[in-house]
Amino acid sequence: MDLVALEDIKRVKHRYLRCVDLKRWDEVADTLAPEATASYGTPTYGEPITLDGREAITDFLRDKLGGAIITTHFAVQPEIDIDGDTATGTWPFEDTVIATEHQVVIKGAAVYEDRYRRCEDGRWRITHTGYTRTYEFMLPLKDLPSLRFTANRWAENAF
Repeated sequence: MDLVALEDIKRVKHRYLRCVDLKRWDEVADTLAPEATASYGTPTYGEPITLDGREAITDFLRDKLGGAIITTHFAVQPEIDIDGDTATGTWPFEDTVIATEHQVVIKGAAVYEDRYRRCEDGRWRITHTGYTRTYEFMLPLKDLPSLRFTANRWAENAF
């Protein structure tokens, strides 16, 4: 087992998720191979979303999760198989999306099914990422009358 490659693959997935949550779109793009594809199976948008190419994926994430949208993504317990300069990974994850503009919280879980490639510069990048939800629910913020944000990185003059 190539333990260095294993750790590098874990790091690229965690970097992808962290940068999505921090809205660092150029860094998200750098975790993806140019030919990357994505398939996000979330009921929120109706049909599963299928995207082709680094730019399409990054543009989608920027459009849907940018602005004042608060997100947290946690992927744990990966199962990663490495075959030379390619690899596959399965990652159970949970996420929370708080859309204060739309006054809704979306909570869900799924299992990512990813593929990776060691690129010419020696860095591992995601060539495919995707999931189908295990569950997802939406809760209007008005149903949480005692909810009070004490911090919100994305809100202007919120407090």
